[in-house]
Formats: sequence, structure tokens, C-alpha cells
Amino acid sequence: MRRPVFSALLLVSGLLLLPQISITDAASAESRVALVISQSAYRAVPALPNAANDGKGMAELLDNAGFQVTAASDLSQNEMRQAISDFAAKVAASGPDTVALVFYAGHGLQIDGENYLVPVDVDPKREADIPLQAVRFNDLMNTLGALPTRMRIFLLDACRNNPFPALSQTAGHGLAIVNTKAGAPGSFISFSTSPGSEAEDGNGADSPYTTALLKVAKEPNLQIEEAMKQVRLAVYRATEGRQVPWDSSSLTVAFTFISSDTGAGQGAAAPKPPSTPAKSVGDWRKDLQGKEPGVAYDLVIADSSVAALEAFTTLFTQSPYTPRARSLLERQRQMLAWETAVAINTAASFQVFLASYANSDLAATARKLEERVHNRSLGATAALTPTNVALAPTCPCTTQPTLPLLKKVDTAPTKREKSSSKRKPPPDEVIVERGSSGPPAAAIMEGVGMGLLLGGGMGGGGMGGRGQGTPMPRNNNYGR
Repeated sequence: MRRPVFSALLLVSGLLLLPQISITDAASAESRVALVISQSAYRAVPALPNAANDGKGMAELLDNAGFQVTAASDLSQNEMRQAISDFAAKVAASGPDTVALVFYAGHGLQIDGENYLVPVDVDPKREADIPLQAVRFNDLMNTLGALPTRMRIFLLDACRNNPFPALSQTAGHGLAIVNTKAGAPGSFISFSTSPGSEAEDGNGADSPYTTALLKVAKEPNLQIEEAMKQVRLAVYRATEGRQVPWDSSSLTVAFTFISSDTGAGQGAAAPKPPSTPAKSVGDWRKDLQGKEPGVAYDLVIADSSVAALEAFTTLFTQSPYTPRARSLLERQRQMLAWETAVAINTAASFQVFLASYANSDLAATARKLEERVHNRSLGATAALTPTNVALAPTCPCTTQPTLPLLKKVDTAPTKREKSSSKRKPPPDEVIVERGSSGPPAAAIMEGVGMGLLLGGGMGGGGMGGRGQGTPMPRNNNYGR
């Protein structure tokens, strides 16, 4: 009889321990889901052969890194929006410990300071067609940002040249800056080239950006910020300085693609080390002092900040690397000024930008946006200006007869009037029937009332302001 009792006790003990084990496992588990979009077979412009290869390579890498991958290629606008919607539902169902990653390879454009991912079925005839035919990047960010997730990672190999002739004279180069620190924490964004610059499709199987990313991301325990510094330097060397990737991070926990402890990056995310303040120009000058120009330049390119570039250009004035550093520094400053102008979004902010960068590729957009916000201000001012028709001097209903001027006229004609029965009263006479004291009050009030009604109905609302996902100014500058 003891054996059944002992067996029962073991069974009960096991059942009591099961919930504790499952809770512990759930707490340490990290759900990883990824959406990989590759846009190669564009219908109205030449295809991007490497975009399809980029998507296949990234899907394989992410699958090995423990992600549940949804791969989609050559999507129209409706198909792209549906893919994003389905992915958002998948993220929501995965719970708050989810790492959501989106990789996009294809064309990207910036219109009026907004970034757009370009479906394969677009055929714009003018700049205004892009918001109607493409997919706004801020909409993708906001869709995932509204869900409870551990982190959101966006990798955009979407900075290739602008292929649409109708937009080549008006749209800015590359994509606009997207600053993750301006929004909710927990986001990481990487662009294949720096703001306002264009990336290359590459001569190999993959683009220079994806080629470097596929190699660097396989290194175990390498945090994503450090991985992107290595990617930046590798792409710079592969393109001989023509392309420098850019990223922005507001992550609060560490992320690695591959972890040596778990084999595929799975497990609880490690706490992110406290972020150190960004280095100043003086800090960079101290770090670079005494180094060989080539070594110093590699450090500066890996960081790619304005402070680092400025320190290098002032220290190494005669270096063959300095012209490239100055060019990159000038573009970075210009894109920061553009981000500020778009974020403030006033006529004055665009005037300030134009005062310094009147000849940039963004000058046409700045002038257009300046005119737009100026007209919006005029419309709002006109709407707030009262227009009281009832008080206008030309309105006949406001000229009321003064009672002392009223004259009583007998209805019985005099002898003189009998001889001239068709005589009309002079213009200033008001004929009042006996027993009447003046024009009917109802008629007077009706006229005044109509005047007030018309006057009060003249006001209107001004034009609405621009939306930013950004900021995102909305929301830096890029396009593939």
C-alpha cells in the first residue's frame, strides 16, 4: 500500500513544479519575428537584380539567428500594406518579449522630408504621386511602435538612386533622417548609406551593405551597435568612400544576432550597458592626436558623427583622406539642418535652411514647403478675421429711418394735390399710414438678423499642419 501512496506524492510534487518551470522558461524566452521584403522586379523602371539576392541572404541569416521569418518579394502597394498588417498581427500575438525586425531591399525615396518605400507597381508622373502610390516608412514604424514589444529593428537597404525621371529635379537625394531618440525607446534603424546620399546596388551577388551585414552579423555576442560600426567601415572601403551607412538607436536592452551561449541568439536579452555621453570635438581630438591618418580616419568613419569628422578635418588638414571627410561632414551638417527645418515646419525654419544651403538638392523642396506653410498661415489669418456684413455701409438693411424725420401725410388729398394726383413724394419722405409709428419692427429686425447671419457665417478653418512620424522630422536623408 505504500508504493501507490509514494507514487501519488511524486506525481503531485511534479505537477506543483511544472508551473514554476514554465514560468521561468517563459520569462527567459525571447520571441523573434522578422519580415523580409525584397523589391527587384519594378515594372516602370529597370529592375534591381541584387535586391532579390539581398532578401534571400537576410532571410537565411535571420532564420539561423532564431527568427520566425516571413519573406515577401516584388510587392505592389496593396500587397506591401497587407504584408505589414499581417506582420503586425504576428508581432502582437507573439507577446511583449518580442523582437520585431524588418529588412527591406529596394528603392526608397524622400518627398517633402518624408521617407517612402517603393512598391514595384509605382509609376509616378509627378512628385505628388509618391504619397499616393508608395508606402510611408513612418507608417511602418508607427504600426509596430504601437504594439508592446521588447524592441523594433529596421534595416533598410533602400538608398539606391532615384530611378524616376519625373522626380529627378525636385526630390532630394537619398532618404531623410529618422531619429529614434525622438520617439518611444526600443528602436534601432540602419540605413545603407548616410542621410541624403545614394547607395550602390553593387556588382556582386548582394549590395555592399547587405554583403557586409551578412558577414558581420554572424560574429557571436556582437551587439548590434558595434556590428553596424564594422558594417559602416566595410562598406566605406568596398565603395572607396562613396557610401557610408548610418544608424540611430534608442535600444534599452542589448541585442546580438548570434549568441554563443544559446547558439542562435535566443534567450533573455542582457541589460544594455549604460550609454556613455556622445564625444565632443575636443574628446575626439584627444583620441586622434598622435595617430596615423589612416588609423584615425578608420575610427572616424566607424563612428561617422559630426564631432568625429570635424576633429579629423582640423587635425589632419594635409591628409589625402581630408577632402572626403570634409564632404561627409558638410552633408551631415546639411541633413541635420534639414531635419530641424522639417521638424519646426514654419516659413522661418525653411528660410534659415535656404540661407545656408540655397544650392543643395533639397533647396527646391525647402522653397515649396516654405510657400506651403506661408499660404497656410495666410489662410488661417483670413479665417480668423471677422467679416460682419451687417455693419457694412453698403448694406441697405442697416440704414434705418430716424423717427424725428418721419412725416405724417394725410390720406385725403388737398385741392392742389387733386390737380396733380400723380405727384410722388420726395425721396426723403416716408409715407406712414395713420395709426402707424414707422416701418414695421419685424421688417427692420429681419433685415438686421439676416445681416448678422451672413456676417457670422463668413469665418472658416485654416489648413491643417503636417503629420511626423518622425522626427521624423517625419524623422536624416536616404533613397535606394
